Amino acid sequence: MIKQTYKYEGKFQCEEGGVLDGIQITYHCSREKYSGEKVIWICHALTASSDVEDWWPELVGKGKLFDPDEFFIVCCNMLGSCYGTTGPSSIDPSTGKPYYLTFPRVTVRDIVRTQNIIREHLGIEKIDFLIGASIGGFQALEYSIMYPDVVLRAAYIATLDRVTPWLTAFEESQRMALEADRTFRECASLEGGKEGLKCARTIALISYRNDDGYNRKQFETDDDVMFPDRAASYQRYQGKKLANRFDAYSYWYLAYGVDSENVGRGRGGVAKALSTIKAKTMTVSIDSDLIFPARDMARMAEMIPGTEYHMITSHYGHDGFLLEYDQLTELFLPVLDEIRATQQNI
Repeated sequence: MIKQTYKYEGKFQCEEGGVLDGIQITYHCSREKYSGEKVIWICHALTASSDVEDWWPELVGKGKLFDPDEFFIVCCNMLGSCYGTTGPSSIDPSTGKPYYLTFPRVTVRDIVRTQNIIREHLGIEKIDFLIGASIGGFQALEYSIMYPDVVLRAAYIATLDRVTPWLTAFEESQRMALEADRTFRECASLEGGKEGLKCARTIALISYRNDDGYNRKQFETDDDVMFPDRAASYQRYQGKKLANRFDAYSYWYLAYGVDSENVGRGRGGVAKALSTIKAKTMTVSIDSDLIFPARDMARMAEMIPGTEYHMITSHYGHDGFLLEYDQLTELFLPVLDEIRATQQNI
């Protein structure tokens, strides 16, 4: 996979009203130029990047299920992220300084519009298989609705048509953790909010996993332990790990991006919006997911015309979309075989 950057020189109007004077979009794809291959388009989750081989290594790579030698694979870094696409840590051309908290709030639809800019830049007319999990699933749903004649097949994994109050509560708690770090509001350095980011990450982890996953992995083996430390150390380690690679300002904005998702907004409601999807789709839930429960995904699936509903099993909650790659491979293989068959018939 090759990392590339595209500079969009026009004014980018954000859905909430803010305007960006030109944006940079970073993306990874199989080759520098598209030459008619079948297209696999993958939308990444909250703190991942466009380097899909890095965060989904069991599924993407040479000789893997999604092989860049066979398919033209594309993954775009989200608007507002800190992995190369314009975000709050980028330089505001009007001030010569980072945007910080003057960056406009962006929605999932804004993010999808930047992806479509890349699709048009590459000269891709159709996306043969669009895949997204979590906020990546939000993007895949919106893409299917916003550009219904572009997307031929799609998989919506561990996601929903509209953010729930339960998920918004987690996002707000994480934003509160960032804001409690006084360096966050000072906007004096891109290191601002690092301690708050560590805390925000640990809140998120509790929602991404569940009691079963923690109890299996972080159980104290010493029967006489007085103050258990294994789970506490794990939380601190994971908080520090994210703070070392991510940006508190991007995290704050992307948390609002999560909150923005409602496919029914301005479209006559969720059911009406989902009914416009033309792609052949599958909806994949995880039986232990706390933030996108299987029951809610089953309800959503009933509103998507002709979708196949599947539920995979995992001890690890929402993070199952990263860990249960054998089950996902079993679901995706028939789709790829169908795509290969259409390639042979051309």
